[in-house]
Amino acid sequence: MTTLLRPARTVLVSSIILSLALPAAAKTPVATGTGGAVATISEQASLAAIAILNQGGNAVDAAVAAAATLGVTDPFSCGIGGGGFMVIYLAKDKRVITIDHRETAPASFTPTVFLKDGKEMDFDTVVASGRSVGVPGTVRGWHEALDRYGSMSFKQVLAPAIDVASKGFKVNDTFSHLVQDNETKFALFPATAALYLRNGKAIPAGTTLRNPDLAKAYRELASGGVKAFYSGKMARAIVDAVNSNSGSITLADLSNYEARLRQPVHSTYRGYDLYGMPLPSSGGVAVAEALNILEGYDLKSLPRAKAEHLYLEASRLAFADRNAYLADPEFVDAPVAGLLNKDYAARRRELINPTQASAQAPAGDPYPFQNDMSVPLRPNANKLIAEGAHTTHLTVSDKDGNIVSYTYTIEAWGGSGIVVPGYGFLLNNEMTDFDFSGPAPNVPEAGKRPRSSMSPTIAFKDGKPAFSIGSPGGATIITTVLQTIFNYVDLGMSMPDAVNAPRLSERNGMATDVEPNFTGSAQAQALEKAGQHWSKTPEEIGAANALVFNPDGTVTAVSEGHRHGVGSARVQKSAH
Repeated sequence: MTTLLRPARTVLVSSIILSLALPAAAKTPVATGTGGAVATISEQASLAAIAILNQGGNAVDAAVAAAATLGVTDPFSCGIGGGGFMVIYLAKDKRVITIDHRETAPASFTPTVFLKDGKEMDFDTVVASGRSVGVPGTVRGWHEALDRYGSMSFKQVLAPAIDVASKGFKVNDTFSHLVQDNETKFALFPATAALYLRNGKAIPAGTTLRNPDLAKAYRELASGGVKAFYSGKMARAIVDAVNSNSGSITLADLSNYEARLRQPVHSTYRGYDLYGMPLPSSGGVAVAEALNILEGYDLKSLPRAKAEHLYLEASRLAFADRNAYLADPEFVDAPVAGLLNKDYAARRRELINPTQASAQAPAGDPYPFQNDMSVPLRPNANKLIAEGAHTTHLTVSDKDGNIVSYTYTIEAWGGSGIVVPGYGFLLNNEMTDFDFSGPAPNVPEAGKRPRSSMSPTIAFKDGKPAFSIGSPGGATIITTVLQTIFNYVDLGMSMPDAVNAPRLSERNGMATDVEPNFTGSAQAQALEKAGQHWSKTPEEIGAANALVFNPDGTVTAVSEGHRHGVGSARVQKSAH
């Protein structure tokens, strides 16, 4: 059984308003200093965050500023046409909250929406159509974050993004290649082709790209607030764009959209308290379960290959359970307490052979570990489904100790491919995150949020922030976050080394996904002795961003050192 995988995309947020003409330090993936800090995949986004911090904004304000700017510079992985998950640490209250602004299925959806004559529709055909578009949640999520926990208005935090969209930015090789890979999809939609293609071909690297329509959309949000998106002209434009391309979405779907404030998933690992995203993201539960399994081993005392073998096997078991049980909690009563139980992890650990890789793992039975007196049905393990890998992650902290770890997306590279005419943003294809057929917890239903793998995480030690981590990458998000924590905590790597190490993504498939140049390496050969084997088509996995809160009071922002053309880490005041 295989999983369709596409290259992963991540962004880490930092803010400086470009027009402030602050000193232009060279772009760097690692920065240490005091005050606020940010890490994103985009220099403009990181500058936007720092600008907002320098104006007195807090981490939430800066995160929205960075995210909005990423919607300009990295439009194929994120934007206001999508949704996301934000984990926020409020230093004054010493509490963690999460904002779920995942897209929802339109009211017209049924469990058979992706079936024709009883057979599943072609995946790629569904992606490049209005059928794949869920009700966008990003703007509502930003509104909730700013209204409840921010200190600035939409007008203030959108200013840097409006500046970049109006003045333009130089397209780099990565941007141009992403357009090239999507030429066929983008050519289907006139507004998309007009923005990103020239005579049917990708805009070349070095081109200055302006997006006045997106600047207009942001200006309407700046003046009209959240209602400007979910009702009125912009909402009608979204509905028209979807429904003229085989979709079925209504103005009521948009005006009825709500974000959800949810309790984070809390787990412990070797003295750390970890807070992650709850359902409908499967990330927090799956990462916690895998770490609970690993906690039973003295990994520091083992050779690296043996420890990495155990990491792969723990990930395999966690994914078996994720695929079988997890979905939108408003539709499915998932056994989360059982899956997070340390005794349940011990039971799962018994299935691991420390010297030999297993075949596909069956789902376990977490219900006896739930203290649940009901007798729920035991679902069958489900096949892996294709999950878009094109997301962005950003992380920001401020001088007062507030932290935001934020992953948001439009799903596949370029989402559905549909740019909303007159408004310059791409619409998501998030509905293809549902299982196309059942029975399964994650089948489509009206108002349901498709299961996600986004895993924004904040870790604490002795009650104080220790690090934050997150990544894009579809289902590989979970393994990227898990492996980075494993590298940092168990293998003793520095965070930059933990982020830059070769990524191995075992998701209970027939082979572990790896990156280019891994197969044939000494590391690969050592793992092959235990029966591990690799995918035949290596691709870059994830684009992580992290913050580390050092004992001396400084903070280190960490972005990718080589993936996606190097990320952007910024701090307000550099350490000397």
